[in-house]
Amino acid sequence: MTQHPLTLYLAAPRGFCAGVDRAIKIVEMALEKWGAPVYVRHEIVHNKFVVDGLRDKGAVFVEELDECPPDRPVIFSAHGVPRAVPAEAARREMVYVDATCPLVSKVHIEAARHAENGLQMIMIGHAGHPETIGTMGQLPVGDVLLVETVADVATVEVRDPDRLAFVTQTTLSVDDTAGIVAALNARFPAIVGPHKEDICYATTNRQEAVKAMAPDCDAMLVVGAPNSSNSQRLVEVGRRAGCAYSQLVMRAADIDWRALEGIRSIGITAGASAPEVLINEVIDAFRARYDVSVQLVETAQENVEFKVPRVLREPA
Repeated sequence: MTQHPLTLYLAAPRGFCAGVDRAIKIVEMALEKWGAPVYVRHEIVHNKFVVDGLRDKGAVFVEELDECPPDRPVIFSAHGVPRAVPAEAARREMVYVDATCPLVSKVHIEAARHAENGLQMIMIGHAGHPETIGTMGQLPVGDVLLVETVADVATVEVRDPDRLAFVTQTTLSVDDTAGIVAALNARFPAIVGPHKEDICYATTNRQEAVKAMAPDCDAMLVVGAPNSSNSQRLVEVGRRAGCAYSQLVMRAADIDWRALEGIRSIGITAGASAPEVLINEVIDAFRARYDVSVQLVETAQENVEFKVPRVLREPA
């Protein structure tokens, strides 16, 4: 049977970012240093394949610190945690390692600095996302106001419109966030923003690659997890950029082949917590069904690397 020709546009950059690489390495090095089990508060990164792989090596994933025995190391996820969490771990004299992405930590430091200067904080983010909870938890309850949409900006109640600052979740849509920032600046002309964009380089780069290839694609698949904010944003960016059929798949088994009948071109990308092995699995599934020619769509090159915490680099 003759296979239909298919042009597969492969986004670059895609998949793992430096913060995710570092977080996974932290869990692996902790297991090497202290042996199993090592406890991890919340999924280290939002990807089931990665989490299951680390669980097989001896990591135990929990939601709260009180689920961890005091005599075993605990790791805090890449998304960051409220200040109360490491404080409680220290009170319990636990060994803990913070795998918070350095770019998330930068936002935490920013929020604390603004608060010290007497400014009330507004956070642009998604309610309930671990990163939002962690950033808002850097300050006392009620000191940070959350806005999710342009509409929220119109109704947010502040203490003093002349004493405000804002930060953002690092994994948002660049375009959506620009609209919310514009609304904040219009309503609160004195509001102080970050020196440099809070949305991280990896989120921005992956969205730019999707925008570049979307107009050429009949369909687009984003390899990632449903609870991954940056993966969900890639789906939205693809649809807005002209590829109406943009879908999230965790792996090749999730592909809806019937929905792809008749396509001549497809874009493939992956969220920042999706490993390359899953991307290759998806590409192989297309090769099995189509006569595939791959075109790389490269919009940036990434060479960022973050060091792991010193405690893991020291001998046991």
